[in-house]
Amino acid sequence: MEKITASIVIYRNEIGSVLKAAESFLDSPLAGRLFVIDNSPTDAARGFFNRSDIEYVHTGSNLGYGRAHNIALRTCLDQTTYHLVLNPDVFFDPEVLEKLYNFMEEHRHAGLVMPKVLYPDGTLQKLCKLLPKPFNLATRRFLPFKSLSKKANDTYEMSFTHYNRVMNVPFLSGCFMFLRTSALKETGLFDERFFLYAEDTDLSRRIHRQFTTMFYPFAEIYHTHARGSYKNMKLTWYNFRSAVQYFNKWGWFFDDERRITNEAAARPFSQTRNYGPVVMKETVVQRSMNE
Repeated sequence: MEKITASIVIYRNEIGSVLKAAESFLDSPLAGRLFVIDNSPTDAARGFFNRSDIEYVHTGSNLGYGRAHNIALRTCLDQTTYHLVLNPDVFFDPEVLEKLYNFMEEHRHAGLVMPKVLYPDGTLQKLCKLLPKPFNLATRRFLPFKSLSKKANDTYEMSFTHYNRVMNVPFLSGCFMFLRTSALKETGLFDERFFLYAEDTDLSRRIHRQFTTMFYPFAEIYHTHARGSYKNMKLTWYNFRSAVQYFNKWGWFFDDERRITNEAAARPFSQTRNYGPVVMKETVVQRSMNE
């Protein structure tokens, strides 16, 4: 049984960034096999991944993000304790995996954990989110007057938490999903109806139903995060289509589970949301989580 496997899905990506992401994983002493699932038209990248600890799979067509990751997950689900879904534009230090592995070993009800995510310049990416409402996605993408939607967006991104403590978050970004494989056996893998975007929202929500989905700020990774849907009309269309598919599946304006889940996620901060950040040391948080 491997401790941690990982998968990276690529499609015409700049190879230098992909290699940096791959090396970040493989440099950890806990790393097992890395699956590189290539949705590109040709297998020109194959030669860059000629290593015994990498399984390179050229699909021959653009299958989409979740469906491609599922190829790796179905292969290793019974052969590893944890699996990392990793974006090709992410990099991190070797000790990150050890911290996350130890956290998951100590918190057996956690099905998913995400570390703190930073831009390469060290600024925070707010990737802990409540379950989205149609208003959240519409205003983030299409409302030109950002000041009008700032309050709603700050709530959606859980800015009131200050991102400085361990917390159970209903929607964690798909750029770095450290998954317990036994939990996936109960919840299922990525919903392959989502070609790109919303597949992480959907999977995170399904795991959150049965397990905890945890943000762990004492490990940090770096994410280039190009926000392609804001620059490319084809990606904008994929984003819009996935949003429609997501709300068709879970409910548009009448979604009691969303309301209850979001209220539960925000409740621990209800008495401190108007105050400045309270810095919590890792040892204190670990102790409180175990109590």
